[in-house]
Amino acid sequence: MTFSEFGLLPEILRAVSDKGYDTPTPIQSRSIPAVLAGQDVLAGAQTGTGKTAGFVLPILQRLNGGPASRPPRALVLTPTRELAAQIADSARAYGKYLRLRTAVVFGGVGINPQIDTLRRGCDILVATPGRLLDLAGQGVLDLRAVETFVLDEADRMLDMGFIHDIKRVLKLLPPTRQNLMFSATYSEDIRALAARFLRDPQLIEVAPRNATADRVEQWAYKVVKDHKRHLLVHLVTANGWEQLLVFTRTKHGANRLAEHLLRSGIEAAAIHGNKSQSARVKALEDFKRGRITALVATEVAARGLDIKELPMVVNYELPNVPEDYVHRIGRTARAGHAGQAVSLVAQDEAPLLKDIERLLRRPIRVEPLPDFPVAAAGPLERERPLRHTGGQSSDRSPSDENPRSGGLRGRQAPGHRRGGSRGPQSRRGHGGNSGHGRMPHR
Repeated sequence: MTFSEFGLLPEILRAVSDKGYDTPTPIQSRSIPAVLAGQDVLAGAQTGTGKTAGFVLPILQRLNGGPASRPPRALVLTPTRELAAQIADSARAYGKYLRLRTAVVFGGVGINPQIDTLRRGCDILVATPGRLLDLAGQGVLDLRAVETFVLDEADRMLDMGFIHDIKRVLKLLPPTRQNLMFSATYSEDIRALAARFLRDPQLIEVAPRNATADRVEQWAYKVVKDHKRHLLVHLVTANGWEQLLVFTRTKHGANRLAEHLLRSGIEAAAIHGNKSQSARVKALEDFKRGRITALVATEVAARGLDIKELPMVVNYELPNVPEDYVHRIGRTARAGHAGQAVSLVAQDEAPLLKDIERLLRRPIRVEPLPDFPVAAAGPLERERPLRHTGGQSSDRSPSDENPRSGGLRGRQAPGHRRGGSRGPQSRRGHGGNSGHGRMPHR
């Protein structure tokens, strides 16, 4: 199937062609016809499957030719600033040959420029819940003309405590409208939310529930908690990793790890909710352009980042919710490319690893530790080198003993070659070109 078979406008097909894509992904093949037909949709899709284009393209088609809009006619609600900005960028890119305007509003930046933008009018509005309700409360945003409402990353919305804000937004919308809801997981809370506002929706599920991207190679190291930062430095330098997204649990932990990586000669930056929007945008842009090697993020970035051909995700700390592991590693292996995900597991995180394996319905292989230098803490963390001599970490239980453990001296991390290739390398081969001609997985 090609995009021309959907009956999309020539202007939209031209914009898609400009991006170099002609073959829709499975979620696009199923959602585009449903949205064009005016149906409500409940879609279960992993991150990285191309769902953004799956609703943006048909919305552009349905809005085209209507009256010049002052209040928005389509509303997309997202959990994070980064995701809101990326959806707006997609809408502008695919609608660049149409006379439609897209606006985006989110917190963390000044509200007055956003008020000015809304007063000039827009056809598509992409927003995070808090700022949307602020603007509506000030009387500068009228949502009574919305024809299509999209709730994106619905499960993440609930995880972040937005349920009451979502209910308030729904009360501002007209009773007759098209509703689209996208979620990577199907919990009971998600089903209850769907029942609240979807009308006879078409159910679309393009991957097994809670499944990880098929092309992600996953493995773990069991390591003493205080040695994690030293192991990470060793893995980056020994294997020539050039671009990795590292997840921590806390904002303070993200800052400390980024500082440690910088002191170790690895260009790094932290991104989390306490950072200003301008700092977050700069860090992400530097990361995409290769100016920094490691972007250290809290869960705020688990769904909101779209980084083309990201080869490596590192779970520096495992998430408390196993579904969040799926979203984290879904940052890699996008658009048909291969990718790797490594987790550094301390002894107290062993139950979290078991929960993840139970969700995935398969074990994550545990590799023996390599030899790596460990530094003792001192004034200003001035370090005196020690050495971890490989083999089993003291965090391992006797049942975890592995006959191969004796260190990885002279050996690289699984699935990688020394020399720093930007594309992901895997024992199973390189998948970098397998997605050529396909829509970006956004």
